[in-house]
Amino acid sequence: MSAAAAPRPARLLQRCGRGLLDLLLPPLCLACDRPVAAPGQFCAACFQGVTFITAPFCVRCGAPFVYAALAGGDGLCAHCRQQSPVFSRARAAFRYDAMARRLILPFKHGDRTDLARPLARFMARAGAALLEEADLLVPVPLHRTRLLARRYNQAALLAGALARLSGRKMLPDALRRVRATPMLGDLSARARAETMAGAIAVRPGRAAAIAGRRILLIDDVLTTGATSNACARALLAAGARAVDVLALARVADPRFH
Repeated sequence: MSAAAAPRPARLLQRCGRGLLDLLLPPLCLACDRPVAAPGQFCAACFQGVTFITAPFCVRCGAPFVYAALAGGDGLCAHCRQQSPVFSRARAAFRYDAMARRLILPFKHGDRTDLARPLARFMARAGAALLEEADLLVPVPLHRTRLLARRYNQAALLAGALARLSGRKMLPDALRRVRATPMLGDLSARARAETMAGAIAVRPGRAAAIAGRRILLIDDVLTTGATSNACARALLAAGARAVDVLALARVADPRFH
């Protein structure tokens, strides 16, 4: 058997194995229990409810614009025009709405860690340019008390899946939360920034791996950017060349911008 022909039986065996698995455990929609053609897909009804973030969006923070004319000549949203974020660029796959919550909340709080890889695929498409330029993937950290309660860091799971999909290196423990912070959901943008000030630091011994690198920070939801800014500030202080952000979903409520 030639070298070129050798992989064919392996591919055939793989397809047979996948077919048997699909027969025993038929693939279901990521957001509901309807059957789909292949794992990691949406059914037709749920797909219509997903709001993917596409242009036009702010070239800096990735917030989607309702109309392209709102971008102006510089492509920036009003918030970034007034105060630039610490990170260089941010992108996200989905707008954070009811459908995105149906995906993220079970993944984040319901032990649906199996969603990390299919969700990361959507992130990889949305952040293809950022992944191409990234030297190192770094997840947003959880405080140890929250990590103990949740048992996993959803950002680290996404970062790991993205690293495997893209071939980029990941440093899962590059950052740490030096103090526990409250949930930020009900806080204003200013209160979020004040809460996160000084809450993130580079873990001792990791600065050498960060210095001179372009870092891609990975998170599940990007809201005002307070957490991303705190992480970027710590990474830049440790010598990072630049910090970009890639999130699964992006809050686009104008009250945050």
